[in-house]
Amino acid sequence: MLPSPVDPISGPPKVALAYKGLGRRELELAKQDPFLLKDLFDRKSVGEIADAVEAALPTLDRSAFMDRVFDDGWSGRELKQRMRHITSALRAAIPGGYREQLQVLLVAADHAVEGFAAVVYPDFVQAYGTEDWEASVPALARFTRLASAEFAVRPFIAADPRRTLAEMYKWAGDAHQAVRRLATEGCRPRLPWGMRLHALVADPEPILPILERLYGDPDESVRRSVANNLNDISRDHPGLVVTVLKSWRPEPGTDTYRLARHALRTLLKRGHPGALSVLGFKAGLSVELKQLSLDPPAPRIDGAARLSFSLTSTLGETQPVMVDYAVHYVKAGGGTAPKVFRLGSVTMEPGQTVDYSRKISFRQMTTRTHRAGTHRIDILANGAVAGSMGFELATPE
Repeated sequence: MLPSPVDPISGPPKVALAYKGLGRRELELAKQDPFLLKDLFDRKSVGEIADAVEAALPTLDRSAFMDRVFDDGWSGRELKQRMRHITSALRAAIPGGYREQLQVLLVAADHAVEGFAAVVYPDFVQAYGTEDWEASVPALARFTRLASAEFAVRPFIAADPRRTLAEMYKWAGDAHQAVRRLATEGCRPRLPWGMRLHALVADPEPILPILERLYGDPDESVRRSVANNLNDISRDHPGLVVTVLKSWRPEPGTDTYRLARHALRTLLKRGHPGALSVLGFKAGLSVELKQLSLDPPAPRIDGAARLSFSLTSTLGETQPVMVDYAVHYVKAGGGTAPKVFRLGSVTMEPGQTVDYSRKISFRQMTTRTHRAGTHRIDILANGAVAGSMGFELATPE
């Protein structure tokens, strides 16, 4: 009997289309409505995996492999269930022990098609190789060039953080941007849909040398990963993130400034004074809100409304102002919870008035359920509430 995978299968059937592993064909499939990411595991993509493995292992029983994947339970499996099912089918199709099987997959990687479905390569390591650090961790650096190994590397960090983070520090100097991105994305303390790295949540200091090495990376996806890592850290250690970013001296208009702004997005929404100061904003309210309105004043679910208002500077000197708005949505339990939306930044002269207008959609989404009831909108300037208004969201006509 084959050994069981080392971690349970769970996770949402839908995820954001911004996933880095989507290739051209997959992006075309993603235009379908409705679109489920699990549908990217189809006969074509699994067939491409079989092609690559067959190139490395000519004796592969391709027919048996495909039949094992597309069994009677296939249609009922969700995203991660399908991924792990393909992984287990590979385990059954390739002879030998883990190292022999891994070697076949490493050769197959040279013939593989990059894209989302190739995530089964790092998943094989996560499922069956956590007891073999020496063979598995270097393999992840190879497989991540096909599809990100950010989830697969996390059990190795949890089990042996010092050794694995030392290896990831080396990855930060790799010539391939996907390997450099893995160095920072894989060690995010709170990676969405990934296992929580509790030790790094409590003490993120071991991550910082990797981020220091990558914050000036020429590749935007790597810099954005650094920002996402810092945003994770900021939820538990805001002062540390502010100190790190100040040491990087972000200047407006530079890549480092854009990185800092993305890294501080959670703290900025909270009006954190230190985060504001990193980007040159002042804490406190130095504007006056005028003509706040919503049209229609009582929108309906599945409809939309136009939010309009003006801000006038009350400061006697030029000031940069970060403008956001927060909608306090009604939750299932009857209370409300705010969601902050960015409107942008503006440099305001003394007494200057700036007008804003934004369409707010109340269409039902997979990520947000709208409910009838009393909502509230806050207008935020540099994280402080400049004014608010309530409104009733009604049921559809």
